[in-house]
Amino acid sequence: MAQQNGTIDAPIEVSSIPTVVGINFGNSYASIAVITKEGSADCIANEDGERQIACAISFHGEEIYIGSQAKHQLVKNSQNTITGFRNLLGKKFSEIPSDKLTVSAPVIQHPEIPDEPAYKVKVLQAAPSPLPTSVTTTPAASHAPTPRSEPTPAERILTPQEVTTIFLKSLIQSAEDFLGKKVQGAVISIPAWFSDAQKAALEKAAADAGLVVLQLLEEAGAAVVASNSGPQAEALPDDRTQLVVDLGASGLELALLSLRHGIAHSLATISDHTVGGDYIDDKLIKFFAKEFTKKTKMPLTVAPATETQDKRAEAKLRLAVEHTKRTLSASPGAATCSVESLKDGLDFTGTINRLRFDMEMRTIYNHVFKKVQELVEAAGLDLYDIDEVVYIGGSASLPGLDETLAQGLSESVVTPFTAGTVVGGGVGDPTAILARGCALQAKLLASLPENTEEEKDVKEAFASGSKWTEAKVAAKTIGMIFPEENAENPLGGQWIPAILRETALPARRNFRFDVDLGEGEGEKKTAFEVWEVKEGVKTEKVKPPALELEESEEEEEPEEEEEIEVKEKTLEKEALLTSLELIAKQARQEGGRWRTTLEVQFLVGSDGLLKVTAWEVGKSGKGEKATATVSAP
Repeated sequence: MAQQNGTIDAPIEVSSIPTVVGINFGNSYASIAVITKEGSADCIANEDGERQIACAISFHGEEIYIGSQAKHQLVKNSQNTITGFRNLLGKKFSEIPSDKLTVSAPVIQHPEIPDEPAYKVKVLQAAPSPLPTSVTTTPAASHAPTPRSEPTPAERILTPQEVTTIFLKSLIQSAEDFLGKKVQGAVISIPAWFSDAQKAALEKAAADAGLVVLQLLEEAGAAVVASNSGPQAEALPDDRTQLVVDLGASGLELALLSLRHGIAHSLATISDHTVGGDYIDDKLIKFFAKEFTKKTKMPLTVAPATETQDKRAEAKLRLAVEHTKRTLSASPGAATCSVESLKDGLDFTGTINRLRFDMEMRTIYNHVFKKVQELVEAAGLDLYDIDEVVYIGGSASLPGLDETLAQGLSESVVTPFTAGTVVGGGVGDPTAILARGCALQAKLLASLPENTEEEKDVKEAFASGSKWTEAKVAAKTIGMIFPEENAENPLGGQWIPAILRETALPARRNFRFDVDLGEGEGEKKTAFEVWEVKEGVKTEKVKPPALELEESEEEEEPEEEEEIEVKEKTLEKEALLTSLELIAKQARQEGGRWRTTLEVQFLVGSDGLLKVTAWEVGKSGKGEKATATVSAP
C-alpha cells in the first residue's frame, strides 16, 4: 500500500466543505468521529454518553435497543438480541460454519431468499386501525378517543444487511444530533479480509440508511492516516517503520509499513483468527467463574456454557468484565468484577490485579508476539528495525501486551504507552484511531473536486491491485559519504542517508547542509561519494553490570548471572554508485575555517535509475551543477 499523506494537514476551510464523518464499524464496537472547527478529528458520544458503541440490536416488545442497552438485553432477552452481524455481511448461509452460529438471536436460512442468512426475532407490532378507511367521522365523534388495539406478537426476519442499516441509521442520527446538521458523507473502516460481496453489502446497507459512502477504507489505512497527523506524528521522523497491531474481538490483524515522507508502503501483513478480544474475555470469565465456585461451592461452567442458568451467568459476566478490563488498562492496581444474582440468587464480587491478569493472558500475549516475529521475518527485517507501534482496538490497550512486545523492540520505539496517548479518545488511543483516520480521510476527499484523478488516487491509495499498492520500492538504502581521515565509523566518513530502503518509487529527496572545507588559502573543493549500504542488526551477549554487595553477602558463593542480549543497528558499504566533486567558489570563512553550503537532490525513477545533482549555494544564488546518473543495482 502507498499513499501520499502530505496533503492531509493542508489548511482547509472547514466551513466550506460538506459535513462528513468517519465511522469505525467493528464486529463488536463502533465509533464515530467528526471534524472539529480547528480541522482535527474527535470521537463523539451517542445519546447514552458512549464513545464506544456496542454493535448490538435488541427487540423487546415494541422497543428497539441499540448499543449498551441492547447488550444488557443479552441476559434475559438473548433470543431477540443480535450481535456479530458485521462479519455476516455479504456471506451466504452455506458459508457460515455451524460452530460459528453462536450469536444470541438464531441465525437461520432466510425463508424467501435462497442461501441467505437471517435472524428471527419476536416483536410486538401495532394492530391495524379498527375503523375502515371509508368511514368518515362526524364533528361530534371527532372529540371521542380513538379506540386503540393492543399490539400483537409477531416474528420478524432480518438479514445482516438490514440489521446493519438499522445500526448505521442510529450512528448517523447521533452524529447529526451532535453537529446540528445533516451528515452528507462518511468514510467507513473495513477489515482487510472483507470480500467484494461484503463491501457491496455494506455499501447497500449504508445507502438504505440514507448515508453517502465516500470510501470504504481498510483499517490499516485508517490507522496510517490518523497516525500521520497530530502531535504524535510531529515527534516522529518522516522516515520510519511502523507496526500496526489490530487486536479486535474476533481476530488479530498485523501490518508492517514503511512510512517515507508521508508515503506508506505495506511490507507484510498477517491475519490470525485464532486469537482476539473474545479469547481474552473467555479467559477472564473462566477465572471469575472459578472464583465464584470456590466462594459459594456452586458449580458454574462458562465459555462455553450449556445449561440455561450457566448461559445467563456467562452473559452477566461478559457484561461485567468490560469494566474490569478498562480498569486494568487505566490503573496498575486491582480491578473488581461485581454481578448481582450471578447464579441461583447468589451475588458475586471478585478482584484481579494487573499481575494476575497478565499471568492469565500470558499465552495470548506470547501468541501475538510470535506472530509479530513472523511478520517481521517475512519482510526481511528485525524487530529492532521497528520505530513505531500503533495499536487498534480496546484489547490492544492492555499494558501487558505492550510490555510483552517491548521485549524484542528497541528502547527508542514509540508506542501509545510511551507517548502517553493510549487513552482519552485522541491521537494514539487504540479505541478511537480508526474513526479519527476515517474522518480525516473523509475531510480530504470532501476537499477534492469529484471525479478527478486526484480524488481517484486518494480513494485507491489502500485498494488492492492499485498503482499505489503495487508500487516498486528501493531494495537498499542509498546515501552520501563525505570521506574523513581517521574516521571512527566503518563507513570511513560522515554518512547522510538519502533514499531509505522500502521507499516507494519514484522518489525525490532534497538536502541542504554546510560543509567544512578546512583551513588555509587557495582553491577549495568538496566531494562526496554515493553508496548503497547494507543495514543490519548486530546482537551481542554481555554480562550485566555487577551489583554492589554488602559484607555478609560477599562471603556467599556468587551466582553466575545469565548473559543478556544487546542489539545495535549496523551499516556496511555494499556498492559505490557514483561520486561528485565541486569547486567551492562561494566559500566563506568562519572562525578561521572555510565553509560552504551545498544543496543535493536525489531522484530515483520507478525503473531504478538514480540521478544525483549537487550545487553550491551562496549569496549570489546557486552555482554550477554537478550531475551523475547511474542505474542503482
